[in-house]
Amino acid sequence: MKDKRRRVPPLRAATAAALLAVTAAGCGADPDPSIFADRKKVRVGAKSDQPGTSLERHAGDFDGLDIAVARELLDRVGAEPPIFNGILSRNRAPALREGEVDLVVATFSITARRMLPAGEGGDGLDFVGPYASTQQGMLVRAADLERFRTLEDLNGRLVCVWKGTTSADELRKPAYQAIRLREEDDAGYCVNALKAGEVDAVSTDQLILYGFMEAEPTLAVAPAIAFAETNDYGVAMVKGHRKDCERLRDALKKYVVSNEWDRDVENNLPRLPLERRNEARPTETEIDAVSCRDRPVGAPVD
Repeated sequence: MKDKRRRVPPLRAATAAALLAVTAAGCGADPDPSIFADRKKVRVGAKSDQPGTSLERHAGDFDGLDIAVARELLDRVGAEPPIFNGILSRNRAPALREGEVDLVVATFSITARRMLPAGEGGDGLDFVGPYASTQQGMLVRAADLERFRTLEDLNGRLVCVWKGTTSADELRKPAYQAIRLREEDDAGYCVNALKAGEVDAVSTDQLILYGFMEAEPTLAVAPAIAFAETNDYGVAMVKGHRKDCERLRDALKKYVVSNEWDRDVENNLPRLPLERRNEARPTETEIDAVSCRDRPVGAPVD
């Protein structure tokens, strides 16, 4: 059984029409052309340097769990195979808002702020998810594994995180003030710093760390260190495509209960322990609670 801590004035006619369209979008209507019908190839933003979840092995050639999920969901709604573009964590929301990509599938955690409409101070994104869930963890050098059994063993140590991630935000909280932080642009920088002995650990979501563990034999995930609230990964798009969002949501609900989900997790994250894999699998209720909404179900309306 999962044990997850969830976050749980007068206008001229033309202007009035524009306002009506915006209002309809905020209420879940879909005034824009479909993402799938408008282009032959859907442009998907993905990470380039996370083995197991999303890695660009050659120019335009991506693999990993995020990639498998994107391909599977788009195939299930009848879309053409997508084109993947590498993206940094901190650029995921801006790339969507600026129209550089149509979707982002990049270990992108679903949060209330990211879901909230831009006019209410949020990022203005709709999510389909979660397609996988995970807590935070620590990656260390395999030779040091016995030294880091608990989170407190990292007190006074230098831990690398990267910009634009929930992991970086988490470790800035007062509860972790004894841990020293080094912040880099993206995952590859942190992993290289760990291998070179420049930092003591790398912290991010455990699913991501198990991908690095598979790719780097000298590194290991500290098995007993799992902390913070659960991160739920979602497929992100700008608001205004609610019908497309709902089609993907319905496809995801069928996918996560299928053998294909098991296959994709096993193929891409073979070192992920069975217990962690079971925790990572979302339920249909969890998907309904955050997919294609302006705020999670049960969240306060301010």
